[in-house]
Amino acid sequence: MDLERALNAFHSMKVNQITPPLAQMPVVEESSPIINVLKILRTRHHVWVVNNRKEMKLVGVIRYLDVIDILLPPRRARLGMISSLFKSIMGGAEKAGDVMERNVLTIEEDATVLEALEKMKKYKVGILALVDSEGRLKGEISLRLLITEFLRLIRMGGEEWKQQHGYSSQLE
Repeated sequence: MDLERALNAFHSMKVNQITPPLAQMPVVEESSPIINVLKILRTRHHVWVVNNRKEMKLVGVIRYLDVIDILLPPRRARLGMISSLFKSIMGGAEKAGDVMERNVLTIEEDATVLEALEKMKKYKVGILALVDSEGRLKGEISLRLLITEFLRLIRMGGEEWKQQHGYSSQLE
């Protein structure tokens, strides 16, 4: 398999083919205590926030760096700074819904890898939430997953592909 064919195959893959199972994803309900969010963010870079586990409607995301606002004391509100005022525990934030970012970058669950890459580049993000037409969280696609999948595709091309293109065990 040559590099161009590998890339074309990669670009046309559906993102829902390579997303991890929902059970492995960092997800909390809007009403979850902030402490639960912090426990997850010790080892993850983000937490998806859903309205509840039954409906799984995506309502927000909390990123690792958002923890800074959560732990800092609230600052005086200036124009444009009001949101961080209420995201502090000392400012009264108690639940995931109090501190989440509501504008979540999503992609339809049947989108292609190429569409995901284009959206990541446009918005300079490394992860997107996969949602269905009802806005329910179905998965996530990250740049790390895409890299892993591309390397897997190249390995599937066999030893002759690697020898022909001068690649060795550094792809493993």
